[in-house]
Amino acid sequence: MALPSAIPPTSDNPEGKIKIYFLPNLLTAGNLFCGFVALTKIVEADVDKWNFYQEITIALGFILLACIFDLFDGRVARMGGVESPFGREFDSLADLISFGVAPAFLVHRVVLRSVFPVHAEAGWFIASIYLICGAFRLARFNCLAATGVDSGKEFLGFPIPSAAGLVSSLTLLIIQLNQNDRTLGNWKWLLVVVLLFLSAMMVSTVKYPSFKSLGLRSTSTFTKAIIAALFLGFILVLREKILYYVLPAFFTLYLVYGFIRPRISGRMRREIEEEDEDGPNPSSPD
Repeated sequence: MALPSAIPPTSDNPEGKIKIYFLPNLLTAGNLFCGFVALTKIVEADVDKWNFYQEITIALGFILLACIFDLFDGRVARMGGVESPFGREFDSLADLISFGVAPAFLVHRVVLRSVFPVHAEAGWFIASIYLICGAFRLARFNCLAATGVDSGKEFLGFPIPSAAGLVSSLTLLIIQLNQNDRTLGNWKWLLVVVLLFLSAMMVSTVKYPSFKSLGLRSTSTFTKAIIAALFLGFILVLREKILYYVLPAFFTLYLVYGFIRPRISGRMRREIEEEDEDGPNPSSPD
């Protein structure tokens, strides 16, 4: 049995050491921690107790918090010019837990477990489809990034953090709408359909903008800045009433945008995606 060879040294890394940058990987660790806590809350939630959906709501909050950590770890690495293969692999492992295992187990626990009380294996199978497709999506992304095929501007297939965000925010909305009934009602079937559809979208060839060019150095028009500020203030003031609707609407719009994106003009696409006419500077971290 052949032993794994050591990491070959390169001109940039003469001793063959792995570079681990602190702040980006700390944010990725925060993502992984949130995924673990979400799983713990889902396991601890007792369906026979009155606070079952309260525990599930906490788990949903941690999945959405993991999305925030995932949003910033790559941007911090790019802004600091400290992207690394270790960071990419670590991020994928964290994403598989927080956005793959946790949402799949969530839907199984909240919906599929009661839908298939006799044939439990059917529920396991449906939940596993999402997890397997998410793993394939992450593996394909890493392969494209390692071979240099990935330009960094687009995602091939629906990103798994966005898929988890849509599942979690939609579940949160359904729980909020049915909080007095202590049940999801017929809305539970929507979660199953959405889960299966997102599974197919993650391994599809539909392209989505990565919005990686958005950062501290991004520029915008005066009108866009005013609209963004007013929208943010509107959400903060009425967060308790509209936040449950804004989050699923946001992830749904991103999902639909992948379908209409090829049919809109290049100028409108650049306006939406905040791309410069000449594209990003190749010498700057992407």
